[in-house]
Amino acid sequence: MLDYISPATLVEWVENTAPFLFTDRSPVRPARLTELGFNDILLSVKQGYAWPESPAEYIEDYFALCLSAHHGTVATFIPTDVDSKIRGLLWRDNKDPESHRRMFSFAVAAMSWPLAGVSRRTTALAGLGPVSGHNGEQLSVLMGALQVFLKNCDAEYAALAHAAIDAELRRESIEFATALETKGAELDALRIVASITHNVGDVDQGLGYWPKLDLYDGPRKDFGRLAHENTAPYGGLFAHAAKIYKKVMSPEGHRHYPLRSIKALRQSPDLLLPLGPFFDDWGRLLGKHPLLNDASRAEVLGAMVTGCRKIQGQRGYARAIRGMYDELGQAKIATLLKTLPNSVRKDYEDPELRKAVAVSRESFESSMRKAFLAAR
Repeated sequence: MLDYISPATLVEWVENTAPFLFTDRSPVRPARLTELGFNDILLSVKQGYAWPESPAEYIEDYFALCLSAHHGTVATFIPTDVDSKIRGLLWRDNKDPESHRRMFSFAVAAMSWPLAGVSRRTTALAGLGPVSGHNGEQLSVLMGALQVFLKNCDAEYAALAHAAIDAELRRESIEFATALETKGAELDALRIVASITHNVGDVDQGLGYWPKLDLYDGPRKDFGRLAHENTAPYGGLFAHAAKIYKKVMSPEGHRHYPLRSIKALRQSPDLLLPLGPFFDDWGRLLGKHPLLNDASRAEVLGAMVTGCRKIQGQRGYARAIRGMYDELGQAKIATLLKTLPNSVRKDYEDPELRKAVAVSRESFESSMRKAFLAAR
């Protein structure tokens, strides 16, 4: 109906990176996509969903599909790229103010979709629910809603959208404050720093779809540049987190391109990456997970060795290699290396990499705790 990626293609992309979301083959109950949960939305489209003819209803359902695709893949190795649609284009292309309200209500409900099975990058200390990169994606969608309500002069729903954004940012700031105040929570604090710095970056990305009009000055002041010079909202906690992120965690903020081609890693949510650089347990899992064989283990090992050379400063892959080493032992690692190209074996023998892998988990995590305390 509109010039978007076809729904079938979008679902194919999701299935390519997260096939475990499609193991249930039972028929989905007949309903509008906006009435279903994220997994049923994906399954319904795969099973031949009959799209509505009304342009507004079509966009609502397509919006639901995009949110579902994003929710299911944003923490996988190949996230489905629908950012521009859920942050801006679908809000713009829908001309029906009542439909905008329904889209907003759906987006708020989608913030409660479960993360178990789609992410291992969550942290929870304050009892207010987990904080993760998913929250940044949700915030950027709410920013799209706020912009369109302001444009529509819909004061009621503009206030609702503003309140929803504020509540989420306040929740995340409390999570970070709790980590700062909790003795022994230094590693969780670093994980939270990585998540919330990413999240306010997503808010800025959402604001980037807004025209430069005085109408939008209020929300820009309230929510924009929180990781930078805008330290008045939320006690400046997001700028504080960003300072720590820059000093300690920024080398881990890459997109893991070395691992994207390895299909074996897509077989189970168990194999999703946690927040780097804390990959020791993930490396141990690679060494024993029943869905991986020696060929796939060697492929992952080779990709991480190459990644250590290509991505300067990052430490996560070395920790994963150490985890594999702890699980499999030196002889097994040597056997896996023999199946890899000479260039990879040479990279593995690099003194800096060998030195990083030789550091025990306890010593590494102790150094990260000290780095956090020094940066705070």
